[in-house]
Amino acid sequence: MSLEMRPDCERCGTDLPAQAPGAFICSFECTFCATCADQLDERCPNCSGELLDRPARAAALLAKHPASAVRKFNPSSSRA
Repeated sequence: MSLEMRPDCERCGTDLPAQAPGAFICSFECTFCATCADQLDERCPNCSGELLDRPARAAALLAKHPASAVRKFNPSSSRA
């Protein structure tokens, strides 16, 4: 099983490509950009879990294990 690699920040909607750095996830894969993770003090507003750097997926592996295309932007996410 591989990470879902969600395509956007749940808080602000910023695009977060699977092969690029700058995404932060909790253990449930809630996904946030670096700016929002900083504003949230690296705590997930959904589960209170720690937000950590999401690993980037090598472009060569995206064909075999594609990233999710389902956007999770939720304007009602915590605005801390």
